[in-house]
Amino acid sequence: MDISVVIPLYNEEESLPELHAWIKRVMEENGFSYEIIFVDDGSTDHSWEVITGFREQSNRVKAIKFQRNYGKSPALHCAFRKVKGDVVITMDADLQDSPDEIPELYRMIKEEGYDLVSGWKRKRYDATLTKNLPSK
Repeated sequence: MDISVVIPLYNEEESLPELHAWIKRVMEENGFSYEIIFVDDGSTDHSWEVITGFREQSNRVKAIKFQRNYGKSPALHCAFRKVKGDVVITMDADLQDSPDEIPELYRMIKEEGYDLVSGWKRKRYDATLTKNLPSK
């Protein structure tokens, strides 16, 4: 398998359908074999139901559910133990990471021989107060 996409999430039911469709489109357009591993970090909305719907539609989708919110690092750690892809890509579920970047990240690892590549957001597309205030 070429790529495992790992997505830790907490209360992201609204963004999940778009994210899943976007990743699926990018992977299929580029001919990658892949899996998507969603880790629900104790969401209190309907994120889990959305994820299990994806899993019922495709065996490429894996789902892990935490009973409570443990945080992003434990969610990633849990998923990393399950991945099958030669390359692992992590993405946030809030649509701030673009799946369109996956082919270039994959190319850098496979063709240029990097062990690790990282990207960063150039511009956020949400209101600063709604994203940053709750984290203070």
